[in-house]
Amino acid sequence: MITLVVDGVEVQARDGEMLVDAAKGGDVEIPVFCYEPKLGGPVGACRMCLVEIEGIPKLQTGCSTPVRDGMVVYTRTDRVIEAQRAVVEFLLVNHPLDCPVCDKGGECPLQDIALGWGPGRSRVTEPKRHFRKPMPLSPLVRIDRERCILCYRCVRFSQDVAEDEQLQLLERGASTYVGTFDDHPYIAPFHGNIIELCPVGALTSEAYRFRARPWDIEDSGSICTLCPSQCNIKFTVRDERVERVLARDNEDVDAGWLCDKGRFGFQMIAAEDRIVEPRVGGSRAGWDAALDAAAERLRAAGPRAAAIVGGQASNEEGYLVQRIVRTLGSPSVTAIDELDASLARDLGAPELAASVGDLDTAESILVLGTDPLNSMPILDLRIRRAVRHGRTRLVVASERPSALDGGAEETARYAPGESAAFLTALAAELGNGAPEGEYAADAERVAGELRPGKTVIVYGERLGRGAGGDAALAALHRCARELRSDAAGAGLIGIPEGANGRGLREVGCLPGARPGFAETEAGRGLAQIKEGLLDGELDAVILLHADPVRYLADGPGWAEALRRARTVIAISAFDDASTKAADIVLPAEEYAEKEGTVTHPDGRVQRLRPAVPHVGDVHPIWQVLAELSARLGDETGIDSAPEALEAIAAEVPFYRGITPEEIGGTGVRWPARDAATGFPRPPEAQSAPSAPPAENGGGLRLGTYRALWADAITERNVALRFLAPAQTVELAPSDGERLGVSEGDEVEVRSNGSSVRARVELRERMRPGAAFLIEATATENSNVLGGASIVEIARPAEGSE
Repeated sequence: MITLVVDGVEVQARDGEMLVDAAKGGDVEIPVFCYEPKLGGPVGACRMCLVEIEGIPKLQTGCSTPVRDGMVVYTRTDRVIEAQRAVVEFLLVNHPLDCPVCDKGGECPLQDIALGWGPGRSRVTEPKRHFRKPMPLSPLVRIDRERCILCYRCVRFSQDVAEDEQLQLLERGASTYVGTFDDHPYIAPFHGNIIELCPVGALTSEAYRFRARPWDIEDSGSICTLCPSQCNIKFTVRDERVERVLARDNEDVDAGWLCDKGRFGFQMIAAEDRIVEPRVGGSRAGWDAALDAAAERLRAAGPRAAAIVGGQASNEEGYLVQRIVRTLGSPSVTAIDELDASLARDLGAPELAASVGDLDTAESILVLGTDPLNSMPILDLRIRRAVRHGRTRLVVASERPSALDGGAEETARYAPGESAAFLTALAAELGNGAPEGEYAADAERVAGELRPGKTVIVYGERLGRGAGGDAALAALHRCARELRSDAAGAGLIGIPEGANGRGLREVGCLPGARPGFAETEAGRGLAQIKEGLLDGELDAVILLHADPVRYLADGPGWAEALRRARTVIAISAFDDASTKAADIVLPAEEYAEKEGTVTHPDGRVQRLRPAVPHVGDVHPIWQVLAELSARLGDETGIDSAPEALEAIAAEVPFYRGITPEEIGGTGVRWPARDAATGFPRPPEAQSAPSAPPAENGGGLRLGTYRALWADAITERNVALRFLAPAQTVELAPSDGERLGVSEGDEVEVRSNGSSVRARVELRERMRPGAAFLIEATATENSNVLGGASIVEIARPAEGSE
C-alpha cells in the first residue's frame, strides 16, 4: 500500500493501481467513458479522465496512470475543468440529444457527466449529422450510430473478452463507426453484455426498447438458474413484471458478465404454456383437493414411489421432496444430474473443491469432457481471461471439438464412450506408471502440460453417464490425487447439466445417500426408475422441474414408462412432454418468483430472492411440499424458506450453521467454512470400477452433447427463438468423404430401428469414426435412438418426410 494526495486528501491505495480507482478512496470521482476494469487494461481513448499531476507538465489520463507513493493529483484545477468541458462539448457536437425518447435516458453516464463536468451550453449551431436509426446489430441488439461516442467498450468486449472478434471499428477519422464485416448480424452467446457496457444509448435491447423508464422500475437482486453458471443478476421490474435482466457484479462467480440466455431468458415467465393452477385428472382443481389427491396416491404407493428432481429446483425443494419419498419408505429419489453416491462424495470433498477464482491463478487448467461455452458459458469467459493474461496453460481433452481448443497448449480427442480409457491412461502417466492402450500417447502429451498442486480440473459430470461412467469418474479421482488437487489454489470444478446439480445431491437427491451423503440403502437410479414404471414394480413418481421425455436418453421409453405409471405427479411451471402424462399437476414457481438457495458448482451457496409475485394460483413449492409432507404424516415444522434452509443445515453436517444472513448478496462457499470438517470421509481403500470394453462393429461411434440453445427455455422466449438449433450431425471430413456426404447435406442417423434426420456439419478437429448429435432439440431429438453407441449415416429415402 502507498499514500498519495488527491485534491488535498491523503488516500491509501495499492501501488500500481490506476488513478481513477485509487481516487475513489478519497471520495473523489474522476469521470470516465472508455474505462471499464472488466475489459482489461485501460486504453485512454475518450480523454474524459484528464487530471493534473505535480511534476508532470501535461495533463494525464487518470484511467491509464498508475499511482505511486507521494503522488499529488488535482482533479478540479482550471486546466482540468477546461479540458473536461472541452471533451464533453466535443462529444456533443453531433450527439442527437434525444434524451426524452432514448432508452438510456435517466440512467445514462453521458447525461450525468455532461451535467457534472460539461460546459452547460453548446456553441455549435450547425446541423448535426444523421444516420438511419436504429439499425439491427443483431436480432437482440439495436445500434443508434448517431449516439455512439466511440468509447470502444463494445469492440473491446468482442475482441478481448468473448474473443469472437465480430465487432470492429470500421472506416477512419470522423467517419468511424462500430459494426461487423459486411454487416453480418452479430450472433454470439455473450453479446448482450455490450448493451450494459455502452455508456450512452447507442446500443439498446430489442426486448427492452420503450418498455420502461428509470422512474417506472425497481431492481431486485437474485440468481439466474438457467444454467450451472448461477450468475448474479438484477431483475428490472415494472408493474410486477420482469422487463429486463442486468448483471450484478460478483467477481467470485461471474465477473459481472451474463450469457444471452440469462440476459434475455426472462420472457418465459409469461409464456403461453405456463401452468398457473393445479390440475387433477386433466381438470382444474383447488390446492386442497390437489394435495389431498397427491397424498392419497403417494400413501397408496408407499415404498413403490420414486422422485426425479430437475436442475432448476432449489436446495429447499430438493430436500423436501426427498424427505417425502423417504418418509414413504422408498430410497428411490434422484436428481436428473445423476451420479453414483460414493463417487459424488469423493469428487465433492471440500479439499478437492476449487473455486472459480482459483482459475485466475492456476498454472494449468485441464478442461475435461465438456465444452464450457455450451455447458457453463461464463466459465468459458473466465478460462479465456486466465489464458489471455499469459499465466495459465490450457489443456483440453474431450470427445468433440471445444470452443477453447484454439487457446489450448495441447488437445486430446477420445472416442465417444471411452473417457474411462483415456483417464485411466492419464492417471497412470501422472503416477509415473506406464500407460497402455490407444490413448497412451495422448495421456503423455496432456500430462506434460499439467502442474501438480497448481492445476484446476474443469470436468463435465456427463463423464459419469453410461456403462463406463463410474469407471471414468473413479479414474478422474485418481488423476486428482496424482495432481495433488487438495493443494491450495488447485482442485476440481464439476459442471452438472442442471443449474443446481451439486446442491441437489448434497441435500439428498441421489439414490444410495441421504442429505449430507449419509449412507443409506441403495435406491433406484434413473434407468431403474424407468424400468420399474414399465414393469409395474413402481406405482408412483414425482417429477419436480423434470422432463425426462425430452432430456434423458431413450425419450420414447420414458414416455411409455410415464404412460404406464399408476400415478405421475408433476410439479412444473410449464406444460411439457412429461407433464402431459401426469395425473396430478402442481404449478411451480419460476426463478424470478422463487425464494431459497442453490449451490454453485464450486460449492458457493447463493440466495434466490423473489422479484415478482406469483402468477395465477401458483404457490411457493417449499410450502406445497411441506403441506404435502404433513398430509403424509411428517410434520416438518417448516413455515418459511429460511426455516427450510435451517432444516437442511441441521441435517447436512457441512452446511451446519449456515444462514441467509451469512449467505448475503454474494454467497458463501461451504468448503471454506469451518463446518466443512463435517463432510463424510471416504474409506481409505476403494476398489475402482473398470470400464467395460468398447463396443466393436461397423458404423460410427455416436456421441451426443447439450448445445447452449437446445432447450425449452430458448423456445419459450420470443427474443431467443431464432437461436433454437435444428438437428445436426458432426462428422470428421474424412468420414464425410468416405460416406459421400458434404457440408449441409440432409441425412438420416440410424440405429436399432430408429432414426433421426440431421444436417451434416464437417469439423476439422473431429476424431474420425465418431458422429455427434445434439440432445434435447425440439424436433429430431437424439434421445429417440435410445442411447445407441453405434449408428449408420444414410441419405433419406426419396419421398420420405
